[in-house]
Amino acid sequence: MRELIKQFVKIIAETLPISEPVFEFGALQVSGQEGFADLRPFFLGKKYVGCDIREGPGVDRILNLHHIELPSESVGTVLILDTLEHVEFPRKAMEEVYRILKPNGFTVISSVMNFPIHDCPSDYWRFTPQAFKSILKLFNFSFVDFAGDEHFPHTVVGLGFKGLPPKDFDKFKKV
Repeated sequence: MRELIKQFVKIIAETLPISEPVFEFGALQVSGQEGFADLRPFFLGKKYVGCDIREGPGVDRILNLHHIELPSESVGTVLILDTLEHVEFPRKAMEEVYRILKPNGFTVISSVMNFPIHDCPSDYWRFTPQAFKSILKLFNFSFVDFAGDEHFPHTVVGLGFKGLPPKDFDKFKKV
């Protein structure tokens, strides 16, 4: 977990209407990140489930993004933070996320672009802003942005809404 992503999640939690339950995929707090990578304090009072493909700190359930063993339309908010680069089939993962989201649910995604290869357990991809726009096309509304140099950003972020975005969403977007 990077401090930049924690701050992004804090803004999301304080700005957007968070629907329950909140599921975080890629919740394993790897060695050296224990406690620091815990996002639960941003969602106090909300049902929060940390998911990963392996057991460990921060993980409540073992779930695979390629085939999420949850009922359709059962999740309010999905967080996939600095995880998609480790998912072999990210488009399939996003189809699964869309399937499990409630009709007005949304997902928050982030990924590194200008960043060293790092296994957790594998590192497959680097996403451009255009790539995030592409994998979020199945959502009714999406928003993509980046941090860093416009020609080689270090971070790409996105939001995908299964329904319409909140009415005051324009306040959230970068001016």
